[in-house]
Amino acid sequence: MATIDASFTPARPARRIDWFGRAATFCYLSVAAGQLLFTAFILLFYYPSSLSGHFERWNSKPLITGFVAGDTVGNLFFAAHVLMAAVISFGGLVQLIPVIRGRWPAVHRWNGRLYLFCALALSLGGLWLVWARGTWMNLTGAFGISLDALLILACAALAWRNARARRFAEHRRWAIRLFAVASAVWFMRVGYMAWGIATGGAGIGDAMDGPFDLFLAFANSLLPLAVAELYLRAGTRGTAAAKKSVAALLTVSGLVILGGSAGAWMVMWSPYL
Repeated sequence: MATIDASFTPARPARRIDWFGRAATFCYLSVAAGQLLFTAFILLFYYPSSLSGHFERWNSKPLITGFVAGDTVGNLFFAAHVLMAAVISFGGLVQLIPVIRGRWPAVHRWNGRLYLFCALALSLGGLWLVWARGTWMNLTGAFGISLDALLILACAALAWRNARARRFAEHRRWAIRLFAVASAVWFMRVGYMAWGIATGGAGIGDAMDGPFDLFLAFANSLLPLAVAELYLRAGTRGTAAAKKSVAALLTVSGLVILGGSAGAWMVMWSPYL
């Protein structure tokens, strides 16, 4: 009678590490860390002065056009703009968490509606601040901000339309694109600090008119949008090589974002709190 050797255990196939998924998670966490710092700054700097009506305190921090005496409409527009910036920064992070989307769909839906409303208001308000109030230092920067506003409007409309049609896979894709372009103001600050740390500020002009300024005026929305697009395409139909390349890109992006966010907190935000 044959016996079975109890000490023998069939070898299990080695589990493959999902570097693509891990890189995407790392990049998201890097963005989340930076945007939470940005949100904290807005809550601690702008909210007390705006809600108490002491708009003049905005000017304790360098701004292109902050508080202007006698400009009631412009000051109120600016106040609403910065107050909603905290909502959209935090709300976008919540919207991209799969656990919330899966376990608490009502939270996802209502937060998504609030996010879309704020995105609409911020983009239209941004256009008004630029072209009616003159909140710009050079024409290239004004066109860059305007392009971002138009991208936000387009992505928000397509995200909403696909959600209404219950095309949830397509809705998710447009929501990720919307998050990328709606974060452009934050990406600009992080980009400036990351570039400054790496190069010492080469190409940055006194009036935001240097080569890097002109590049970042458009790259603050188009570059994150391009990375988001590569991530989406690699995730749906990318080859193994494509996923590895995008995983490397996401990892490098996350590291740059962490460095730029730390610099922004130390130079742009915390000194004014």
